[in-house]
Amino acid sequence: MTLMYCRYGIITRRVTKCLIFLWLYLITRTTPLPLPKWNSRYDPPVHPLHAQYKDEIDDAEDIFTQILKYNKGSTMKLYHGDIAMNRGLSATQCTDCLWTKSADEAVNVPYRLSSDYTDDEKSLITRALQDFTTLTCVHFVERSTEANYLDIGSGSGCWSYIGKVGGGQFVSVMKNGCVSRGIIQHEIQHALGFYHEQSRRDRDAHVDVMWQYIAADDWGNFEKIDTDNLGLVYDYASVMHYGRYSFSNTTGQPSLVPKPEPSVDIGQRYGLSQLDVYKINKMYNCKLCSFLLTGTSGSLDSKNYTSEYSSASSCLWLIRVNNNKAVLQFDALDVQPSAGCSSDYITVYDGASTMSPVLLDRACGNQALPLLVASGNVMLVEMVSDRAFTATTDFKATYSSANCGGTYNYDNGTIFSPGYPNLYPNLVDCISTIWAPAGHQIVLNFTAFELEFSSSCLYDYLIIKDGSRSSSPLLGKFCWDMSIPGLISTGNVLLVQFHSDSWVNKPGYKATYYFVKSS
Repeated sequence: MTLMYCRYGIITRRVTKCLIFLWLYLITRTTPLPLPKWNSRYDPPVHPLHAQYKDEIDDAEDIFTQILKYNKGSTMKLYHGDIAMNRGLSATQCTDCLWTKSADEAVNVPYRLSSDYTDDEKSLITRALQDFTTLTCVHFVERSTEANYLDIGSGSGCWSYIGKVGGGQFVSVMKNGCVSRGIIQHEIQHALGFYHEQSRRDRDAHVDVMWQYIAADDWGNFEKIDTDNLGLVYDYASVMHYGRYSFSNTTGQPSLVPKPEPSVDIGQRYGLSQLDVYKINKMYNCKLCSFLLTGTSGSLDSKNYTSEYSSASSCLWLIRVNNNKAVLQFDALDVQPSAGCSSDYITVYDGASTMSPVLLDRACGNQALPLLVASGNVMLVEMVSDRAFTATTDFKATYSSANCGGTYNYDNGTIFSPGYPNLYPNLVDCISTIWAPAGHQIVLNFTAFELEFSSSCLYDYLIIKDGSRSSSPLLGKFCWDMSIPGLISTGNVLLVQFHSDSWVNKPGYKATYYFVKSS
């Protein structure tokens, strides 16, 4: 069969595949050997960019299941699995448990990170806290001399007190387990005054507790709390919700079943939900227009989101995709024009705060905007309006994710395939936008190019389009070791898309570009 494939397959399939099949056939006739790691669909190279998203990658276990695992054998007496006991009640019932709001309407919560953490762990914790600062009026600030603060350290497991208890309030985020965004944000919400979502007094209207699959000694962990629910609906997606199998003592049998639809997901893995954000803002009376968008893709129409914030001077959308890189495409822009976009404008940041690098700086009018690719899985959209006129300030956009790529909006740059000059990985789809100022064109020159052989570019290929959309005119589709001539855009944007399949890997490509004034 293999020899026959090689005899006739050369004509219809790849030469490289034929040689590999023949090689495997010969060696397996003698001594079995493991498949080679190079050019193999069975053991593809590790994606060189995945390491930077380690804290973002989905885990097979929900957040609370992980918390319970790391709290086994904890020396701390814990209530509901991860709550340290104190004298306070729920922060929704006692104002003494709330952190204090300052004159500028911000709730500044000082914190200190233990020196036991590595720089990477400190950075991850700081990023988890940044989501609160961006989306709510609760701002986490490094402690100087404040008497009341959160003392975040590597204790025995993952746990926190409820609300502000005074002094140096310990929050346990144990190394080698608890240092992930979801767990950190879960424990921080406890410290802000929140119990678990399924503890609320109307719990039984939304989930059934399967007592028969829970040991009697653990029944107390499902005790309801007489909390004020702030007039908000039950949040199955909350980072504060138990998982489906939390405290279950029977393999495969749930401890909680949502109703009326049992298949609804509970117990998530990533962090704050949109309702978590809304609850914090409502409890602390934050007058903010802010939204959290998550998942692999979605769309947003600013009119729908800002309907109840007509008086707000600015709104924020924090987009967090599951792994990979966040991609944003504006489908429509209708923003009151002004000189230098000084009054109303849209700005997009490459990160989770307005201090992050800028991807799109003050866009206004009704101009067409290029596709934007973040350096990570987070992107922040800011809409600002002076509300001085009745003119519209709106936009429509879609977001998605890509394995790799980027937004290149500076002159004299270089783009290359993932991992270059090493072999590019299997099964990647990269998307990059090169974006020059208005009134300029882009000159693109390839200095290296070596992709998998294919006479018709079916397998691994590079597509370059004269514009920022998939519908833009095609400048070329390239593969193998083609000699690519210098390319020049007709406008100020080029779209560069790279695809690899599950088979052969090559060094890829490298290209330089620069901007020239339109002729």
